[in-house]
Amino acid sequence: MRAVAVIGGGAAGLMAAVTAAEGGANVTLLEQGEKLGKKIYITGKGRCNVTNLCTPEEFRKNVVRNPRFLYSALDRLPPEALLEKLHVWGCPTVVERGNRAFPESQKASDVTRAFERRLRALGVTVRLNARVRSIDTRDGRVCGVTLHSGEVLAADAVILCTGGVSYPATGSTGDGYAMLAALGHSVVQPKAALIPLVSDAAWVRGLMGLTLKNVTLSLVRGKKVLYSELGEMLFTHFGISGPLALSASSYLAGLPLAECRVLLDLKPGLSAEQLTVRILRDVAAAGKKRVQSILRGLYPERLADVMAELCGIDQSKEANALTREERERLVAQTKALVVPVSGTERIAAAVVTAGGADVRAVSPASMESKQVRGLYMAGEVLDVDALTGGFNLHIAFATGYCAGQSAANPAE
Repeated sequence: MRAVAVIGGGAAGLMAAVTAAEGGANVTLLEQGEKLGKKIYITGKGRCNVTNLCTPEEFRKNVVRNPRFLYSALDRLPPEALLEKLHVWGCPTVVERGNRAFPESQKASDVTRAFERRLRALGVTVRLNARVRSIDTRDGRVCGVTLHSGEVLAADAVILCTGGVSYPATGSTGDGYAMLAALGHSVVQPKAALIPLVSDAAWVRGLMGLTLKNVTLSLVRGKKVLYSELGEMLFTHFGISGPLALSASSYLAGLPLAECRVLLDLKPGLSAEQLTVRILRDVAAAGKKRVQSILRGLYPERLADVMAELCGIDQSKEANALTREERERLVAQTKALVVPVSGTERIAAAVVTAGGADVRAVSPASMESKQVRGLYMAGEVLDVDALTGGFNLHIAFATGYCAGQSAANPAE
């Protein structure tokens, strides 16, 4: 019977341990924290968005880095198969808006408990507070792991599921990167993804607490649009957040800020020409009312004041005194409002980590390292990340599934 050591008890590690045990291996799951699945508990605001029931093509469109690496993993564990497993293990699920799947109970803890029950049923040895210092090799093959306590565990295969460096309180402290580097494995510099954007602009911070819905946020580099989506965003005391800003940050990761711009279309349902007609109609209807009345009909009150300032418009003058040049500036700013961005929040606050194990050195079919035999990787430790909506968690489960199967029954 093959001995398999799984390092890390998050989503990828839990699935890898279960799958390796189902494949007949003698599995030991090593978690450096005091409990399993700590990051699972905070996903989906505590509800755990386990996956997204979309087609494989749609799934890969939501993967920012290295989507092609996931062809085999998504084929071997598609979203429907994951939900069927959870159901059999006593965690029924429901599908909500945007094809997002959650546990029926709306409790992330039920997902972790389902895995824990399965681990016990399979006889997996779970060791908590067990921090691994190194992955041991002999003649280019894995032969075990050494714990920080000095204890050495022999193993025929090791599955590395240590996560990234986001939310370090959950156990994602970057240990896996150091272990890979010590083995001479290629590691792409970790970067923050799905993280709020920081702005030094006074008007941005002055709008703190304002949520905009049904706006389009675009990330542009030169003439190339890297990301553009309709949705919701939030102004904060440090910049912008919300679904649109978080998604844009994933495409911004690692790029020079000076070459990129974040643009807001505040009226995506109207073309510039249609917006001009609307403003002219509002001016005609307003008569001697102040310009302020027109602006507050177009935008939320606080944003209306900001738009007037940015466009150099005196809100106290009569609406019919609005000049053509002022109207054109208003239309231009409404359709492409530049939000100055000076950086992102610190990487520890990121939802996921971009970067990690270079997937060019990992077999996409087995998740085995091409540089060290018997070493497998899964989850966030890999240089694969996606947008919000259940995609990142499913990547962890699917790559963990592949790694578990392959570690238990390698194709020699």
